Amino acid sequence: MKISVIGTGYVGLVSGACLAEMGNHVLCLDVDPRKIEILRAGGIPIYEPGLEAMVQRNVAAGRLSFTTDIAASVDYGQVQFIAVGTPPDEDGSADLKHVVAAARNIGRHMTARKVVVDKSTVPVGTADRVSEAIAEELAQRGVDFPYCVVSNPEFLKEGAAVEDFMRPDRIVVGAEDPHGIEIMRALYAPFQRNHEKLILMDVKSAELTKYAANAMLATRISFMNELALLAEKLGADVEKVRQGIGSDPRIGYQFLYPGCGYGGSCFPKDVSALRRTAGESGLELKILGAVEAVNERQKSVLLDKIEGHFGADLAGKRFALWGLAFKPNTDDMREAPSRVLIEGLHQRGAVISAYDPVAMDEARHIYGNRPDLEFAASPEDAVEHADALVVVTEWQIFRSPDFDGLKKTLRQPVLFDGRNLYDPHQVRAAGLQYYGIGRI
Repeated sequence: MKISVIGTGYVGLVSGACLAEMGNHVLCLDVDPRKIEILRAGGIPIYEPGLEAMVQRNVAAGRLSFTTDIAASVDYGQVQFIAVGTPPDEDGSADLKHVVAAARNIGRHMTARKVVVDKSTVPVGTADRVSEAIAEELAQRGVDFPYCVVSNPEFLKEGAAVEDFMRPDRIVVGAEDPHGIEIMRALYAPFQRNHEKLILMDVKSAELTKYAANAMLATRISFMNELALLAEKLGADVEKVRQGIGSDPRIGYQFLYPGCGYGGSCFPKDVSALRRTAGESGLELKILGAVEAVNERQKSVLLDKIEGHFGADLAGKRFALWGLAFKPNTDDMREAPSRVLIEGLHQRGAVISAYDPVAMDEARHIYGNRPDLEFAASPEDAVEHADALVVVTEWQIFRSPDFDGLKKTLRQPVLFDGRNLYDPHQVRAAGLQYYGIGRI
């Protein structure tokens, strides 16, 4: 099958590469020449495990190519995936200008039947807007070609996106057009050889499913973070509580890990957009309002603990930060808890020595050259001459540190564990003061 993917960001590039991996011929379009230059040179503009090798392999095989030519992209694929960004607008709603622009370009240039697939995370009703935009452009040209719009939301976890696409636990397709349904079934047949994973539904239900999934996961995280605060007040250990409730099969263990808040490009944006969508329909989603409020408070919990130990004036203090990305296996720092902590420490006069396996270039891009923010060559280098260690991201490289070595290296033997990676008793036995999230 010949497929065009509009947008070479996180969703578009992963989708394009994985579809090519299954034998399809894919042309990825982006209006940013810099991105296309990087891709044509054999690189990728984002970090995602396994993606670079997959892109290079399929480019070499002639199944994957890249362009800035809009007309060529529309002409190429019988299936047109729209995978452009939907950043939050000032009012919290999803900004659909790139989605609508992509739809208009399809309408301006199409000369044959097309199946248009909304892969971007979009509010309910977006497929109608995409269909209307294409129809308007066709009408202006005085031509009429058949097309349909399908909703096919992505459920990719950053850091595991290639695996998620190649071995999906479900494939949600919102479509009513028989031709569109037939094409989507054929496209995804290689991804579900073991058993049927494709869930067919109406378009609006598919659009809502994506937002509902992310809102549910964000809710679980905020619930556990709020329980962690209560556990600290009561002298309980939230990790024991997590194990106790997670063992209930009705609840399960996933997304029950307390920490210093969620971030990234999905949960914050999607929860806000879903609340906005509900508000436009005259409904207040009170639970999701609480989820957002709890998360914003949780992003400051490490700073509160640091102040509780050292006081509000941190001038002359140096802190080692392990982790900058919002989660492991990505360089994404959008809405990352580390950013709240860095700004809070900066305002209080502290100096930071940070280490992250892949996100330091992104941090340099965000912060530039700042005298109060240094980037270390290793986790051990970050700790040199630091008054305390603060763990912000649960990278595997941070999971088994030398606590005796930390005790000797740190100016003051203090560890703030923002992800509950360590056994408090083991840390304290090494002579370190330990501050976790809801731990005793």
